Formats: sequence, C-alpha cells, structure tokens
Amino acid sequence: MTVLIAGAGIAGLSLALTCEQIGVPFKVFETAEELKPLGVGINLQPNAVRELFDLGLEDDLSDIGVATREYGFFSKSGLEIWTEPRGKWAGYHWPQYSVHRGALQMLLYRKLVERAGPDCVETGWRAVGFENTSEGAVLRLVSTRDGGERREAARLAVGADGIHSAIRAQMEPDEGPPKWAGAVLWRATTKTKPFRTGASMALIGHATQRLVAYPISKPDPQSGLVTVNWIAELTFDPDAVWNKEDWNRKADIGDFLPAFADWTFDWIDVPALITGAETVYEYPMVDRDPIERWTDGAVALMGDAAHATYPVGSNGASQAIVDARKIGRAFLDHGVTPEALLAYEDEILPATRNIILTNRGSGPDAVLQMIEDRCGGSFDRIEDVASHAELASHAEKYKKIAGFSVDELNALPVTIPDGARV
Repeated sequence: MTVLIAGAGIAGLSLALTCEQIGVPFKVFETAEELKPLGVGINLQPNAVRELFDLGLEDDLSDIGVATREYGFFSKSGLEIWTEPRGKWAGYHWPQYSVHRGALQMLLYRKLVERAGPDCVETGWRAVGFENTSEGAVLRLVSTRDGGERREAARLAVGADGIHSAIRAQMEPDEGPPKWAGAVLWRATTKTKPFRTGASMALIGHATQRLVAYPISKPDPQSGLVTVNWIAELTFDPDAVWNKEDWNRKADIGDFLPAFADWTFDWIDVPALITGAETVYEYPMVDRDPIERWTDGAVALMGDAAHATYPVGSNGASQAIVDARKIGRAFLDHGVTPEALLAYEDEILPATRNIILTNRGSGPDAVLQMIEDRCGGSFDRIEDVASHAELASHAEKYKKIAGFSVDELNALPVTIPDGARV
C-alpha cells in the first residue's frame, strides 16, 4: 500500500477520497468497530465547501446541510451587536453549510466505499504508534476486538486520529493531555421553530456565558419545525476537577440551565431550546498548544491530531478538509514522498498555529466580551457602543487568519485540478 491513514473521521475520509481522486493507493484504519453518525452540528466554511464540491459532493451537501445565510452576535440581553451575510449571500463562490457532523462523516464514508470499494476501510483497529524504515513507514495497530497486534507497511502514513492521537504522542512524548482553560460545553439538538432568517447562526452572551445556535435541517413540510443545533457554554475555575473530554457523556441540564433561565427573547427562547432537547452531551472545551512539526520522516499529522483548537469560528472540520486537499496537492507536486509531507507542513502549519492562538481569546466571538465590558450587554443603539467600522474590521481580521476572506478565497486557483493524477 502507498498511504496508510489512521482514523476515519472527517479528516481521514477526506484524505482517502482525495487519494482515490488522484490515483494514490491507500488504506484507512479506524478504531471504532462500526462507523455510526455520532456528534451534533458543525459548520463548513466556503474554503472547505469548495474542496468538497471538487470531490463531486455538491448535490450531496445540499441534501444533508443548510446553506447558512447569516452569522450574528447578540448580547446577553438578546440585542443585535453585529450580523453579516454568509456563503453566497456574502459574495463567496461557494455556500457555507451547517450540517450534522455524523451525516457528513457517513456521506464521506459512503462515497469512499462507492468509489474505492468496501475493503479500503478496516474498522476495529487502533493506531498505537509508527516506525520509519528505509522503505517508508510502518503503522503499529491493535485490535479493539481481541487486543491482537499487527504492523502495516507503506510508503507514507498519516495520523488523522484526533485530539488524542497516538501518532502525535509518539512525536511529542512530553506533551501530556489536552489543555483545559475552564470552559464547559453542553451540546444538543432540538426540534423547534426557525429563528431570524431560518438559516441563521447566532452567538449570544459573552466570554464566560454564551450560547450558539443554528439549524442543521430544512423545515419539516408538515410541522415547519427545524432541527437546531445548540451549544451552551459556562466558564469555571481552571483548577477545578472536571470530567475528561468525551462527546458521548450525557449531561444533566440542571448543571447549566439556571444560568440561562432568563434568556427568553422575542426571536429565540433559550430555556425552551435547552429543555426541548432529547439528549444533551457535556464536554470540557480543550485544545492543544501548537507544535513545531507535524512530520517525522514518512509520517505526518492532519486535522485535530495536528492542530486541535477551540470550536470558535467554525474552523475545525473545515481545516481538516483543507488539510486533506493540501496533502493531495503536495502529492501531485512532489510525488508520494516525505518531501510532499514537508511541503504540506510548511504551507499549513504556520496558519493553523495562528488560528489556535487566536481562538483562545481573539476569535470572532471576542466581540461579545468587548460589548459586555463596555455596556454590560445593554444598549439602545449599538453605534453608541462600537462603530460599524470597528465591528467590520474585527470580523474581517479573523476571516483572513482562518483563510476564508471573500476576495482572497474567490481568487485562489483550484487546489487539485480536475483529472489530475499522481
């Protein structure tokens, strides 16, 4: 095999589809014994959507996602601070999509199996380490069924094995666990009436107490209801003991609902949104410090294994997809070689370092705390608190850092030309 991929999440599957597109033999190993549509909502920025379109998934994304029309910040009193159009409504050549993470993962998996066959992904195998050899890379795997071990050799290996990556742990043995700064997230979906445009993404509150909400389904033809993904966030003492990150831990809404009890506004009812969820999941918000390298010989990191960041600015899944396409482009330019992995690292690592650090306090949502500090979240006219120019500048600054400034993205050449093969 030419390329081994550890992990069948959004990052690993995007890379596998890219390898299939450009004619690079590959194999994916996934820890889970069966791929299931886990998780809740995510957003795909236009820089990632354009790459998925180039993989032939345009119609499929329209079927499973909601084209986001509006992105807005609101004070803890529900007052509008700043809203802006998104996707094609903002002038991009591609939409922004809000979508269920599990639906996207299963779409990528289904398309991969259709194009490359069912044997391209092996489930029930956890990557636990790697070796570099004169011939390339060896991936060390352990069966989650019976604990059996195996070694797979290839020209290259890529760790797409998430925030707890064993590949990264071998490269950075002294790093330790992910970093927690005190914020805890509660995530769920609720069937409810659409708010604002019906395709709006809203961030409400301030740095230590906020809620994010956006629809991830089209209205039901009978009821008119949509599925709204929401994330409630509170900040605690970073020295407090909290549960280890685990997307599958069910939560007690009594732990956080009282903090949002009076957040009933004329455009969204937050307490009703929270109590209307069937199941709520709890997760401490963590990230990792940027590291100096993602490559070790014939092995590289991508996605959360390379650059786990706070879920700010709707950038995590988008960057994982961009990673995959940039690796594919590097294969076209340098062959399936360690030099290609270094070229990918040289291009993407500095940008994601900036994203990680920016998301720790200077991301697009920092405007919420700015308004809270200036007026306590109450105002008659936002212009009396912050000018339009100041708010617009703040929004554009993050787009440039994250790689989806409208004019710059629209002007970029295609990452992988149609029909290009290694």
